[in-house]
Amino acid sequence: MEIELRFFANFRATVGQKILHREFDDGARAGDVLRELSDEYPEMDLFESEGTLRQYLTILRNGQDIEHLDGLETTVEDGDELSVFPPVAGG
Repeated sequence: MEIELRFFANFRATVGQKILHREFDDGARAGDVLRELSDEYPEMDLFESEGTLRQYLTILRNGQDIEHLDGLETTVEDGDELSVFPPVAGG
């Protein structure tokens, strides 16, 4: 299956583009996708040492925060869009 990955702020600079299209096995979960990204782009620093997602990251599947779905266990399907936002601060 193919999903669209969208990157924002410094993650966009790390990846070198705003959008990537990637193939994943059917039944892949958001955590699988993010771990693959983390392996390819370790400077994104997506995970804590125990494998949990870093605090203040926002990951959306088709516009919905995966935190309000099944977290890293959220299933992604063919054609889904996964948006990856780094922590943002300011005022």
